[in-house]
Amino acid sequence: MSSITISPSCLSGTVSVPPSKSAAHRAIICAALAKGVSHIAPVELSDDIRATVSCMEQLGASLRWDGNSLTVDGTGIFSPKSALLDCGESGSTLRFLIPVAAAGGTDASFVGHGRLPERPIGVLTDCLPSHGTDCITKGGLPLQIHGQLRGGLFEIPGDVSSQFITGLLLALPLLPEDSEIRLTSPLQSAGYIQMTLNTMKDFGVFVTPAANGWLIQGGQAYQSRSCTVEGDWSQAAFYLTAGALGGRITIDNLSLSSAQGDKACLELYRQFGAEITLEDNGAITVAPGKLRGITLNAEQIPDLVPALAVTAALCEGRTVITGAARLRIKECDRLAAMQDGLSRLGARITETPDGLIIDGVSRLKGGFAEGYHDHRIVMSMAVAAAACDGDITISDKESINKSYPTFFEEYSRLGGICHVNLG
Repeated sequence: MSSITISPSCLSGTVSVPPSKSAAHRAIICAALAKGVSHIAPVELSDDIRATVSCMEQLGASLRWDGNSLTVDGTGIFSPKSALLDCGESGSTLRFLIPVAAAGGTDASFVGHGRLPERPIGVLTDCLPSHGTDCITKGGLPLQIHGQLRGGLFEIPGDVSSQFITGLLLALPLLPEDSEIRLTSPLQSAGYIQMTLNTMKDFGVFVTPAANGWLIQGGQAYQSRSCTVEGDWSQAAFYLTAGALGGRITIDNLSLSSAQGDKACLELYRQFGAEITLEDNGAITVAPGKLRGITLNAEQIPDLVPALAVTAALCEGRTVITGAARLRIKECDRLAAMQDGLSRLGARITETPDGLIIDGVSRLKGGFAEGYHDHRIVMSMAVAAAACDGDITISDKESINKSYPTFFEEYSRLGGICHVNLG
């Protein structure tokens, strides 16, 4: 992979963030499970979305791109008796589709790349065999599943990954039997589950909340429809950071009524002291203020931690981030990566088992930052350039393709000074 060198500069201007990757995954799967033609737009053609599209095609759906619009025909879903499902590096694709393929009775082989083969799937491989689906794995990928999933009671933890819960929620309404998902530990990332329930409802499938879980009526059918994918709050956090550190950035396509848990970033940046303005047209403008450290629990918003850590590094006083242990099993160990990268740039930052302690400095010095093959690490280091006295060189520039392929194009358009180093 190539690296990118970024010179100190303040970003300013108006930007539209990419459509929510989380919402797009869910809409594509629901549309592919519907017996009819659906239209989804806009959709960013990131590596993770490509993986979900490819897997749904392998399961029998027909999908066609037209610019940033996607037409999905689910008429042939589950017509193949077996399928090879290459999930790329997408944890969402893998964890959503294991139960979905099982519900279709498909003999499926799941493979992945990067760190995905090592990421946990035991929550599903532990519970599915007692419901008719055999799972053959040595602990990760490759994984083979065989047999027809049956409904019933599914007891799973709520604090490992909400993706396991979403996969079951998407799949269980397709079964003839009624089912119940019962959580054995508190739910984390609850916003993602609400997104799943909202998308299912949009496609005509309903779930009933219950004590410690959900009741799912069997025999339901997804209905085709047209849907619009809202802007991505987790990507917006990088622009909120850039604005807070010296620029003035307006984001024009975010929904304040979104179920995305990462919408919490708006209030967190207010707490940091950034100047946040809600414009009459619905846009959000962020500008510098007197930044101060805060204390926050990231259990419900783990994807925001890299951007928040960069902001905290330039705040007066101490920021304490807790509840983020799950970041150690993402595309990289994001807590270790942020500690390493920001320390190299001159920040005062310490890892804890489940978070970070950051004592703010007035400026960073620049230098080299490892991208760790992780899109969120690369983008967070890029926005740190706004508060550096020297250039930053970041490795693994292409990692952004996982979620936001045009990030550095937008970064440059807003005034960023970037040079790609090939080789």
